[in-house]
Amino acid sequence: MNKKETEQFKKKLIAEKAELEAELSSVGQRNSNNPNVWEANTGGMEVDAADENEVADKLEEYEGNSGIVTQLENQLIEVDAALTRIEKGTYGICEKCGKPIEKDRLEASPSARFAIKHPHK
Repeated sequence: MNKKETEQFKKKLIAEKAELEAELSSVGQRNSNNPNVWEANTGGMEVDAADENEVADKLEEYEGNSGIVTQLENQLIEVDAALTRIEKGTYGICEKCGKPIEKDRLEASPSARFAIKHPHK
């Protein structure tokens, strides 16, 4: 992969990272003790603890947001790892066989770590 192609993938990854962080901000917040970790929130609405229905609604919203945060955070981790591989000069190399990852695969998933012929995990 040449430098121009790598730069194009880097731009895609940076844009994807910004989108993921925006989505995460809509359902969660960064952990104050570890800003690399996201936590689900419930939108900040005040809840009267005496109203069981409000409490149940907030718990349901939190649980839904928690699942979304986990999924988005995992995607963000993969994007950050791909950006690190770009900096190290190992981007686009299959972690299983050491051969170049197909460009079509990288176009579809710029954070891909494996060639199409290898299982991703």
